[in-house]
Amino acid sequence: MTEQPDRGGAWDFGGRVRPEYSPRRDDEPDPGEVVWAWVPYEEDAAVGKDRPMLVIGHDVADERVLVGLMLSSKDHDGDRAWFPVGAGPWDPEHRPSWVRLDRPLGVHAAAVRREGAAIPAETFLAVVERAAGAPRSRRAVPAAVPQRRSGLLGRLKGLFRR
Repeated sequence: MTEQPDRGGAWDFGGRVRPEYSPRRDDEPDPGEVVWAWVPYEEDAAVGKDRPMLVIGHDVADERVLVGLMLSSKDHDGDRAWFPVGAGPWDPEHRPSWVRLDRPLGVHAAAVRREGAAIPAETFLAVVERAAGAPRSRRAVPAAVPQRRSGLLGRLKGLFRR
């Protein structure tokens, strides 16, 4: 796990995530929502930028840590590390978005700058399924089985067992 930034923001997450879909319009970041946080560049963690990320769950070891995957409006067609999620209200220009599967990020709720919008449940499930199968040559998303096993969360059961 990369060290958490002093000034707040996201960091490269190396723990285990409990995937969860529980978006709520309550001005708090929740799994299933696109939020904005400062994300360090891979090449130099001292610099980065404010960018959107999809919250996919919580850290198994520390429930206060949200785990997310960053989004981009840049076309990543053909790149297995990125998954298309379409356009949504999180982007004021309604451009198609892509989620990076192989770089999970940890962030504390207090470091989230703003809440965007919830991603559809089926899209969320597709992202989590793809993240579970992301190549292990990079930082794929290791996870635990969700605690609740009904509905959408029940379909997440066992995705991250390895």
